[in-house]
Amino acid sequence: MKVVKFGGSSLASGKQMEKVYQIVISDLERKIVVVSAPGKRFTNDEKVTDLLIKCAEAALQNHTIKEKVDAVIERYAFIAEELSLTDTVIEEIRDDLMERLQADKEKPDRFMDRVKASGEDNQAKLTAAYFRKQGLEAHYVDPLEAGLLVSDEPGNAQVLPEAYENLHLLRYRSGILIFPGFFGYSKEGEVFTFSRSGSDITGSILANAVKADIYENFTDVDAVYSVNPNIVNKPREIKELTYREMRELSYAGFTVLHDEALVPAFRAGIPVQIKNTNNPAAPGTRIVNERHNTNGPVIGIASDKGFCSIYVSKYLMNREVGFGRKLLGVLEDFGLSYEHTPSGIDDISVIMRENQLNASLEEKIIHRIKTELQADEVKVEHSLALIMVVGEGMRHNVGTMARASKALARNSVNIEMINQGSSEVSMMFGVKEVDEKRAVQALYEEFFVPVTV
Repeated sequence: MKVVKFGGSSLASGKQMEKVYQIVISDLERKIVVVSAPGKRFTNDEKVTDLLIKCAEAALQNHTIKEKVDAVIERYAFIAEELSLTDTVIEEIRDDLMERLQADKEKPDRFMDRVKASGEDNQAKLTAAYFRKQGLEAHYVDPLEAGLLVSDEPGNAQVLPEAYENLHLLRYRSGILIFPGFFGYSKEGEVFTFSRSGSDITGSILANAVKADIYENFTDVDAVYSVNPNIVNKPREIKELTYREMRELSYAGFTVLHDEALVPAFRAGIPVQIKNTNNPAAPGTRIVNERHNTNGPVIGIASDKGFCSIYVSKYLMNREVGFGRKLLGVLEDFGLSYEHTPSGIDDISVIMRENQLNASLEEKIIHRIKTELQADEVKVEHSLALIMVVGEGMRHNVGTMARASKALARNSVNIEMINQGSSEVSMMFGVKEVDEKRAVQALYEEFFVPVTV
């Protein structure tokens, strides 16, 4: 049995949905189909989820919502018309959306989740209707009825353990099951969404629950690439990588797969196959528990901008019990999260997302660290990019860090900081944002471009 998930670009039009149908019927093992909300049809188009957020915001502010509702319905109508579906399904979608928009607004976050979730829910109903029109036994599955129970955390729901036992029963239902991604229900029956791109998470949960042989994730690229194709022209495709490698790369900027999505599949030992809806014959990328390290020390290089570092220096810091805890406690008091903490004997840097700070907050943090921790120096470094070099093979190769550092030096990229994970699967370089692309290019050439004599 296979669980197969299709992203928004695969469902943005009737023509795309025809491809989805052909992919599903081409393999009888594809039993459960998880769908996202319709994505962009062209570059300047809007995703249905974004349109729904605008609807919810207008409703919360008691503004007129007709025009925004019409924009959402128009997207589904466009798909239905291309597929020659009846108007009945579109009327059902409109009624569902209006009902959600007229719900209780006392808790805005929960109201927003209810409206956002309609994107996937109604796409699942439309997909099931189309499959049935083609003569297939296809059933829309309501996540509430199926028992996808989640925590009551708006926009960040976590699956509850008992959900897996409930969802396992889907394995024994007949026909093709069309399941909406992105959301589940609390024990009280309220809608809560996973974090953005959460349909990947739904697919992974279902694969775990029904004990699928494989979880196929269809998107709009042939494979996971070793580096961002927008930075390096025609980079090498990755045929196989481990869950841990994919998690590191996803966290650091790879957008092919949601970085939380792998956890349920990983726990069940289920392989994940990344495939292209527009080119299903391409082998894609397989994500597994273990692989043979035949490609060298590095499997991929990822980068992401928008970071800053809080640098703290204090003589004999290493002898002061509890210094790190106190420092992070200051950030916790302000509700801030951090990404990395590279350190020396007398200094430590806390790397965090820059959008968490403003000038006033930054000043308060510096003041507290100086006064409460008696730090000798505190400064904030802005506009940083993090470059993540990832590969299970690094554990078995000597000198990978030296090669990376030399490659950056040769290309005049100054390293602001270095941090290597204790698992030795990744190493992180902090550089100025202006040097990001040059740094990635230099590292790609070092590890992936053969040396010519």
